[in-house]
Amino acid sequence: MATTEQLSKRLREGRVIPAAPLALDSGRKLDPVRQRALFRYYFAAGAGGLAVGVHTTQFAIRDPKIGLFRPVLELAAGEIRNSGQIGIAGICGPTSQADNEATMARTLGFDAGLLSLGALRSATEDELIAHCQTIAQIIPLVGFYLQPAAGGRILPFSFWRRFAEIENVVAIKIAPFNRYQTLDVIRAVAESGRTDIALYTGNDDHILLDLLTPFRFSVHGEATERRIVGGLLGQWAVWTKKAVELLAECRRFVHAADPVPIELLAVANELTDANAAIFDAANGYAGCIPGIHEILRRRGLLEGNWCLDPNETLSKGQCEEIDRICGAYPHLQDDDFIAHNLDKWLK
Repeated sequence: MATTEQLSKRLREGRVIPAAPLALDSGRKLDPVRQRALFRYYFAAGAGGLAVGVHTTQFAIRDPKIGLFRPVLELAAGEIRNSGQIGIAGICGPTSQADNEATMARTLGFDAGLLSLGALRSATEDELIAHCQTIAQIIPLVGFYLQPAAGGRILPFSFWRRFAEIENVVAIKIAPFNRYQTLDVIRAVAESGRTDIALYTGNDDHILLDLLTPFRFSVHGEATERRIVGGLLGQWAVWTKKAVELLAECRRFVHAADPVPIELLAVANELTDANAAIFDAANGYAGCIPGIHEILRRRGLLEGNWCLDPNETLSKGQCEEIDRICGAYPHLQDDDFIAHNLDKWLK
């Protein structure tokens, strides 16, 4: 397990970190063979880490009647150790629950916890900060601005400015799907003076532009720039090898300070269009998780697109939209790579 300083350095290098889905069989029970195959796909594709127990893994795994939180984390921990990459565990709920989840994740060898505050909807800012400080004493934190449509809450600039003062914060996943709120987080980190906090996009609707854009602010009268260096994304749970290639291409232009080519901007829009279909933006993201599952099912990584909740299915017209984007953007997909390696991952 890396030290906090080592972890922070590795995250600041910029990585593709898929938010892992849950592999279920037709009885809606955990399919450990396909779950491991998914993890192996991500690392073979070049992912620099894995986030498990997060929104994409389905928060219902924590339900005692389902009881899948620890089993899924254990499966992931084994594959993360084999890969030598970064393991991030989702942590949520009130402080007592979050404390238990953080302790479990740390015991299993996870490097950091992605802390969701969606369950603390009525908490004051002071209470939120106290909650974060408590969990940061157990495990290094990745802050999480989750959009309200997916279960998050609005977190103002003042919260993020105080959050950036917490010593054991190593990164922030910025996922409000909102430009104003995205800027709140980045400006807060800039004003804190912290250069050791890695900024990761979770804005699945704005991935490449987040990675390409310089964010410039005046802090105490001096020009300050921050960059989003990587992504922790549900969108990167599919087409992961291509995501690795796109991140490398974005970083090449950023490091060289070269003009961004029009073609890369066009790809940015294609990826947003694809995400709209997969995440079911037209229906308030109702089919987001089954949409991810459907892409993986079509490539043989999952047996079906089932979710734990039988009512959580593809929305009307979503399958046709997925057909459309799969036909329109073959260059964003990993079909040949998966077909060549699938049998090996399933062993």
